[in-house]
Amino acid sequence: MKVGVNGYGTIGKRVADAILKNPRFQLVGIVKYNPDYSSKIAFKKGINIYVPQDKWRDFESTGITPKGTIQEFLEESSIIIDASPNGKGAANLSLYKGAGKPAIFQGGEKPEVAELSYSTYCNYDEAFGRKYLRVVSCNTTGILRVLCALHREFNVKRARVLVIRRGADPKEDARGPINSIKLESFEDVSHHGKDAMLVLPSVKIISQAVVVPTTLMHVQYLDIDVASPVTRSQVIEALSKHARILLVNPKKTGIDSTSKLIEAARDFLRSRNDIYENIVFENTIIVSDNNISLIQAIHQESIVVPENMDALYAIANIRLPFEKVVEETDRLLGVGGLKDVF
Repeated sequence: MKVGVNGYGTIGKRVADAILKNPRFQLVGIVKYNPDYSSKIAFKKGINIYVPQDKWRDFESTGITPKGTIQEFLEESSIIIDASPNGKGAANLSLYKGAGKPAIFQGGEKPEVAELSYSTYCNYDEAFGRKYLRVVSCNTTGILRVLCALHREFNVKRARVLVIRRGADPKEDARGPINSIKLESFEDVSHHGKDAMLVLPSVKIISQAVVVPTTLMHVQYLDIDVASPVTRSQVIEALSKHARILLVNPKKTGIDSTSKLIEAARDFLRSRNDIYENIVFENTIIVSDNNISLIQAIHQESIVVPENMDALYAIANIRLPFEKVVEETDRLLGVGGLKDVF
C-alpha cells in the first residue's frame, strides 16, 4: 500500500519515518512547499519530494531535485496522510476527493474535515470502511488513551481535565507566552473535552486549559468517575496493560519533571527524544470509591504517531484484530521500551 505524506513538519517527518519502518506500507514521498533545511535533510535521506509546479526551480536552485509535482504525488499515492499546518488540511480535502484518494488528517483540523474523529484505544473498529479519518490532537489523544483504557475495565461515567499546555514546540521561536500563564481560550471549556466526546460519546468530558512558557511536554490533571468503586491497585493494573501508558514512580526513578523525561528519552537514544507513551506519575494516582485522579505528561511532538500508523491499517482495510495492530505498531516504533528505564 503506497502512502504519501503531505507536509514534513513536526508530525509529518515522524510519520514518514514510521512508514519507512513498516513493511506493509511503502512511502511514496512527501510534499514540501518551500526548500528549507528540512527539505534538504529529507532529500539527503533519499525520501522523494513532490512540490508545486511553480516552486520546482526554487528547489532545484538549492540542490534538491524534486521527484514530481503535487498532482503526480496524488497519482502515485494510494492513501494520503495530511500533516500540513493547522487549517490547511481542510483546503487539501478537495484535492484528495478529486483524486479519489482516502486521507488521514490531524487534530489541528476541524472535525468536519473527516468522517470520523479517531483514537485507537477507543474506536479502532469504527474506522473500517471510512475514507477520511481525523486523528485527534496530542492532548486529546493523551486524554482518550487513559479514559478508554479505564472505560474498558470500569465503565467511565465522567471526567474533568485540566490541560497545562506547552507554549510552543522547540523550533517554534515565534510563539509564546514567554513569561506568563495564559488561558488557552475565552470559552468556558477547551476543545479537548469536546473532541474527546466525539470519540467517546458515552462519557461526559469537561476540559479547561492554560498555556505555560515551556516547549518540552504538556501536563494533564484528570479527575475521573467510574460506575462502581475501585481500588488503586486495580487502576494501576488496568493502566499497566497498555504499552502506550507508562507509569513512572518519581521516588524510585528520580524523574519528577518533563525535562527529566526528555533527558531519559535522549539517553535511551529515542529518535528526536520522542516519547510515544503517556507518562502517568504513579504517586499522583489517587482512588476514592468510584473516583480516580492522576497527573500525566504528554510529549506533543510524537504521541499521535502510533495512532496515525494504526489508522493506516483501518483505512487500508487490513483486517487484523485491534490487539494485533497495536502490538505491531508498538513493536516497530519501540513503544513501551522506556519501561526498562523507568
